Amino acid sequence: MIYDNVASCIGNTPLVRLSRVFAGKSVTVLAKMELMNPGGSIKDRPAKYMLEMGIQAGTINPDSHIIESSSGNLAIALAMICKLKGLEFTAVVDPKISPANLKMLRLYGANVVTVTQKDENDGYLLTRINTVKQLLHSIPNAVWINQYANPDNWRSHYYGEAREILGQINHQIDYLIIGASTSGTLMGVSRCLKEVFPDMRVIAVDIVGSVLFGGKSAPREIPGIGASRVPELLSANEVDQVIYVDDYESAMGCRRLIAEEGIFAGGSSGSSISAIEKLLPEIPAGKCILTLLPDRGDRYLDLVYNEEWLELVRQRHFKHTPHTHEEIA
Repeated sequence: MIYDNVASCIGNTPLVRLSRVFAGKSVTVLAKMELMNPGGSIKDRPAKYMLEMGIQAGTINPDSHIIESSSGNLAIALAMICKLKGLEFTAVVDPKISPANLKMLRLYGANVVTVTQKDENDGYLLTRINTVKQLLHSIPNAVWINQYANPDNWRSHYYGEAREILGQINHQIDYLIIGASTSGTLMGVSRCLKEVFPDMRVIAVDIVGSVLFGGKSAPREIPGIGASRVPELLSANEVDQVIYVDDYESAMGCRRLIAEEGIFAGGSSGSSISAIEKLLPEIPAGKCILTLLPDRGDRYLDLVYNEEWLELVRQRHFKHTPHTHEEIA
């Protein structure tokens, strides 16, 4: 099959059984390989869908200048799709953006505005959003995609990977475990799968330092999971349980994936792997767990795959978490 362009290749990602990282367990763990999208992440789906829905609705036209707050995958995905559609794009980023992501954005021709002032939650999200609002008044024909409140964000996952999963799987899904950030993926996938598997438990994975589910705001290092502001899309009453992991546990999950499964995945994938490990003692034998691996690991070489960074978060982890001697060993 010959595709019209790279955006046409988004989706139809494979479903993989994680049989090695959870070897010897009496449950089935399946992972949707969203890291295999052409832009390198699951964010290709909402980037394409939100832009196309905006064009259909007439809120986006050929003269529109797209703006979004993102220092990571959505910014890269929007830059890719905007390039194909001939649209100007400005990404509002913060100092925690990785050098690789910044370089990719510039290669795609995106405009980059970097905020430097932290918000009241000791993060940059509120500052980025305020900057977006200012740019809406200063840039002609500016359109804010607004991933945090745009319902086409969660719809892209409802009609995208969730429906693909239903066509790929041939048995019951008992547990859905997904990392939460804007919550578009969490809401879209869970709503679709719940229609077929009403007894499925929806489990959100959050990072220590995130405020999504009432946690206390604190410094976080891994992008793509957690937030310093509760997004409008999040409906917490649709979540059955929240499992918290920290930066170190997320990094170790990533390293287990590549060491045992040969899967080179990003930070939030490791978060989900560590969350599954914490949950396994509660899960009856024979049950099926579904998770998503949202992005590739090459964007995290300076974070979860960097030994100096890992040592810093390791020290923080063991300082704040009680452990037995056996666990430390």
